Formats: sequence, structure tokens, C-alpha cells
Amino acid sequence: MTLFERWLSLWVALAIGAGLLLGNLMPGLFGALASLEVASVNLPVAVLIWAMVYPMMVGVDFGSLRHIGDKPKGLIVTLIVNWLVKPFTMAALGVLFFNHVFAGFIPPDDAQAYIAGVILLGAAPCTAMVFVWSNLTRGDPNYTLVQVSVNDVIMVFAFAPIVAFLLGVTDIAVPWGTLILSVGLYVVIPLLAGYITRERLVRDGGEDAVDAFRSRVQPFSMVGLLATVVLLFGFQGEVILDRPMVIAMIAVPLLIQSYGIFFLTYGAAKAWNIPFNIAAPCAMIGTSNFFELAVAVAISLFGLGSGAALATVVGVLVEVPVMLSLVAFANATRHWFPEGEGAK
Repeated sequence: MTLFERWLSLWVALAIGAGLLLGNLMPGLFGALASLEVASVNLPVAVLIWAMVYPMMVGVDFGSLRHIGDKPKGLIVTLIVNWLVKPFTMAALGVLFFNHVFAGFIPPDDAQAYIAGVILLGAAPCTAMVFVWSNLTRGDPNYTLVQVSVNDVIMVFAFAPIVAFLLGVTDIAVPWGTLILSVGLYVVIPLLAGYITRERLVRDGGEDAVDAFRSRVQPFSMVGLLATVVLLFGFQGEVILDRPMVIAMIAVPLLIQSYGIFFLTYGAAKAWNIPFNIAAPCAMIGTSNFFELAVAVAISLFGLGSGAALATVVGVLVEVPVMLSLVAFANATRHWFPEGEGAK
């Protein structure tokens, strides 16, 4: 692991603190950054998210899709959880808590906005950070790559319809044009750019050239992640400090969803006798969110100062400590699973 990965929780915590501090000390600067929009897309956020996502997309090997049938169990579990369970449980938890459990503490309009935010989180399975979680559990990197590649292909076609369906079910207006534009900007274009880059690198120098290139651009991804966190918490800094109970209320369904999805996936993998080096990343992919996409789409659809954007930012706040706790749990229960390459 790199120094960044080893101390990820610390760097994110420092970035959150810096964002809150700077957002309250320099509201004019963050207001100016917030105003840099084209077609409902905030340009600073877009640049930083591309910086985060592009290096990961270069690592997506579409050739690995040839092997999706070699060891189908882990992939089947991941796909069922990601696309048939997770988006719907997240929407249900959002409605339960914001429309009912916390109804006396949250205005109805804010409740709908928070529901929209958690729906965006639940419909976007992890794409980048899952490689970190897989590495921390000593997962099978090739199988993780297959899972991520398949999820990315599905996301191109399924994210917008699932989000639109769930927003419609919860009576939230769906700006289809902006939603499709967001998927194009934050999924399709980086994926296409990563594919073109990878093909050229493989042609010129093979997989070693890909690894060397990713090593060179990886710092941009790290800077992009931390700068995005600073920016997001700077935009929402005043709200977060003025309304800490709202942050806690948003965190509740996110925490229940994260731990619930993990144990559902982990338990299914154990019941199906999937080896640990596939079972652990399988559960991590289902639990973690592509929060970069969720944040960007929330800002595009509802605006920087919206409750939906705030909910996705709380997702960033919750994700890192939750995932690190689940990595520790998975490593402590490694003996529950068979070892080796025998997944079928």
C-alpha cells in the first residue's frame, strides 16, 4: 500500500477540517467557485472528479470481460446486490427515516432532497476506491478488476434509469436531460478516455506501460480526491456547522445501509463457499459507493447548496471510517472462508 492508502482516514479527516474552516473563513471564494457552472455542471467539481476517476479508468481492462464466466459465484453475488438490492434498500431507508422517523425534525422539502441524495449514493456502486479496499483485504486483484469492469459497463446503461425510477417513485421531479448529461460526463467520457489510453499504452509497451502510466498519474487522483473533499465541505461548511443534527440524521440510514449490505453480501458469499480473496472484495464493492459520481450528479441536478448535495457529502464523511471498520472485520474473519483460487 502507498502512504496515502495507509493513512487514508487521516487525510480525508484533515481535508474535511480544511474544507469546513476555509468555507467559513472565505465564503466569497467558495461562492465564486460555486458560480462557475456550464449547463448545470460545476466546473471545479467536474475537473477534480475527472482527475480522480480517469487514472482508475485506465486500469479497467475490458479484455477481462472474457473471463466473467470462469468463476461466476462472486460476480453473481456482486451484481445481484449492486443492481437488484442496494438501490432499492437505500431508497426505502431514505423514505422511512426522512419521511417518517425524522419527519418532526425535517421540513418536507428538505426531506425529499435528502432522499434524492441517498438514492444517488445507493445507485452508484464503487468504482475507484474498491481497489483500495480489495488491497487492504488481500483480495484477488484480477477478479476485482473483472467485477469493476462489469459494473462500469452496466452503470453506463443502468444508473440513469434506476435513479429516474426511484426519484419518480418518491415523487421527486427528474430532469432527464441533466441526468443523462451527468452520466455521460462522469462515467462514459472517463471510461472512454481510459480505454483509449490503455489501448495505446498496451500497444506501445504492454501491461508494464499501463502500470508505469498509472503510477505517474495516481498522485493526480489523490490530489483530486482530497481537493474534492475540501471543496465539497467548503461549499456546505456553514450548513454543516450550523445544523450538526441534520448531518447525524442523514448519517443514520447511510450507516444502516452500509453495514446491512456488507453483511448481506458477506453472508451470501460465505453460504456459497466463495474463497475469502473473492468474498471480501465482493462485499466491499457492494457496500462502497461511487460517491464521486453521486456528488457530481447531485450538484448537477439539484445545485451545490441543495439538500441532495449535502446528503452525498455526508456519504463521503461516512464512507471512509465505515469501510475501514469493515476491512478490519473481514480480515479478522478470514478463517470463516476457504482460501485459494477455487471459486466456481
